[in-house]
Amino acid sequence: MSKVPVIAVVDDDGAMRDALSKLVQGMGFVSRSFDCAMAFLADFVPGRFDCLIADMRMPGMGGLELQRRLRALGSTMPMVMITSAPDPAGRARALDGGARAYLVKPVDDGVLLDHLRAALGRGGGAGDRGAGGEPAVVHMDATFPVNDDPEAGIFPTPDARRHATALWTLDTAGVRQFMTSRMTGGELCRADWVGEVLGRSLVMDLDEQGVHLLGGFGGRDGMIGRPVAEFWPPESRADLAEMIAEVATDRSPRAKRTRQIGSLLLRNPVVTVSRLHDGGTGIMLVTVAGPVRDLRSYWAVRASEERYRKLFHHMPDPLLRIDATAMVPVFARLKAEGIYDLGRYLDDHPEVLKLAKQSVRVTEINPSAAALFGATRAADLIGPAGYLFEASPETPRRIMIAHFEGRRSHAELMKLRRLDGRLRDVQFTVTYPTPPDLPDVTVISLDDITDRLRTEAQLRQLQADFTRAARISTLGELATSIAHEVNQPLAAIFTNAETSLRWLSRDEPNLAKVVQLTTRIVDSARHANDIVQRIRAITARQAPEWCPLDLNEVVDQALPVLRHDVETRSIRLSTRLGLGLPRVIGDRVQLQQVIVNLLVNSIQAIGQAGAKDGHIDLSTGLGPGGEVVFAIRDDGPGILEKDLDRVFESFFTTREDGMGLGLAICQSIMAAHGGGIAASNRPDGGACFRLWLPAEPARGRG
Repeated sequence: MSKVPVIAVVDDDGAMRDALSKLVQGMGFVSRSFDCAMAFLADFVPGRFDCLIADMRMPGMGGLELQRRLRALGSTMPMVMITSAPDPAGRARALDGGARAYLVKPVDDGVLLDHLRAALGRGGGAGDRGAGGEPAVVHMDATFPVNDDPEAGIFPTPDARRHATALWTLDTAGVRQFMTSRMTGGELCRADWVGEVLGRSLVMDLDEQGVHLLGGFGGRDGMIGRPVAEFWPPESRADLAEMIAEVATDRSPRAKRTRQIGSLLLRNPVVTVSRLHDGGTGIMLVTVAGPVRDLRSYWAVRASEERYRKLFHHMPDPLLRIDATAMVPVFARLKAEGIYDLGRYLDDHPEVLKLAKQSVRVTEINPSAAALFGATRAADLIGPAGYLFEASPETPRRIMIAHFEGRRSHAELMKLRRLDGRLRDVQFTVTYPTPPDLPDVTVISLDDITDRLRTEAQLRQLQADFTRAARISTLGELATSIAHEVNQPLAAIFTNAETSLRWLSRDEPNLAKVVQLTTRIVDSARHANDIVQRIRAITARQAPEWCPLDLNEVVDQALPVLRHDVETRSIRLSTRLGLGLPRVIGDRVQLQQVIVNLLVNSIQAIGQAGAKDGHIDLSTGLGPGGEVVFAIRDDGPGILEKDLDRVFESFFTTREDGMGLGLAICQSIMAAHGGGIAASNRPDGGACFRLWLPAEPARGRG
């Protein structure tokens, strides 16, 4: 049984592509469709397809360029070109390039069938298959002829163009003067001249192969007029610089240098640098020839990069692509010298950090990143990456250290300055490439969190205001107890002062007794002042002060303001404070607020029960997980089972005059301290509230 021909349909118009595929299938052929030329090349293997139908005009790579690529690979597969915009010049180029037909959309079914049959008949129904039906072998010559005729134009002969992997035309006018001034003892090029030579060699022109091979996705227009140093692979920059320098200083009119170089993409490629014209114009042609190491994977990578580019530019998050190639040899040298603490090295050699800011470049940004910076054109942000860190000068240091230490990524909060000078808060994340990725694919993500941080700050302030209001409300309920606590030292002061006056009014004043009484007055005044200061601390509007605390001391300091209420209600208050407890990290005032609030609730609960006396038990201890625990138990009526899950909800209360904020605020305070609070009923009646806090981490010795 004869093989059914396989027809490839390449068209970016989905409707047209589907229509052509159905038409081909209706003719009895097998159809394979592709939405772009790069996707087809990623799947291309000699002999897989018997004929190709390709649109002349497609984004990225049109039919003519696809035809040229296939012919350069040695493919003899018949091709049919289609177009919606007929052009005599385009028709001539397509047919001259080997196309079997040039058809105008909409394509007539019968006409297409006739051309396909004719094409397959000429091709023997085997597309790229050679004699005997074996797949044709694709050869890419390592050397090729160069057109030495100055009148023939920029590029070499068609044969050379077909076999060259990439062609570049460079303006090296500044190189000869530089080399002449630097030559000593006949030496043409030193290692430290490489950057100068390649930086003075500007790209004048290049073919599509050169763009796709080495130009990334900046496009041909983005490469013209730029130094070749920005695009040439790092593994062979020194070779190219030496050849350019040698040709620049060679006075023969047809100076040319050829050298085999190392390459990650090509197998044993050969580079030729030749002078195109006499007259000292400095125009040179650079040709690169060599077979691709793995044709399928090579084009698959290109297709993958095309998909990456679309994803990159349509992502809503601001993204930047960074080329950190210049720092690769720097890091390699430092590690070869035994440097492993980059932070200390940068302290002693700040010039390395300065070099990084100047040499690491932004090569691509997406529209979201341009909008974040307030740029009207993405090109305004292409160049050295130092501007990213104008408002956060310490960030580059941490980025370099993370990369040097081999981390996969680094993230931090930083300030970013827009082009209009305004500052934004961003979450900065950089993902470093890992082998076999090249260092020019470093990706930075910038998440603008300015509004989020502002909202969080407002919420924190609102929470602080509610917390303070709750403290003041609690103090209002304890006004009688507070007045009693203050009146005690005041009464003592009054009594001791009167007694002192009597001792002083005697005919023989007893000064020793007066000193004793005056000391008591001072102690009482200090006690009253302590009470006032504690109350002021509770009501003051101030930021939390986090420090190591002894929870037992916090409990002891919270009790005095409640002692009078406990005594007047005949409530027995017992405390069982654990010994040797680890300290906790927290704010003293906020933790006292929680304890006072829980005590007030217990006192009120016992009062609601109508008991003539009651019992409240306070205890501290160590939890099973090493946390520090405080518990308060009372013998009041307890909590209704249906309310146990709601007691910490905002505005939930069982009291007619209650606000329902106390326990909710207690829960938020405990959460802010990294702890928690829980409520339960005691088996023998009453409620139990238990709160816990993480212990302060033990400090190492040594």
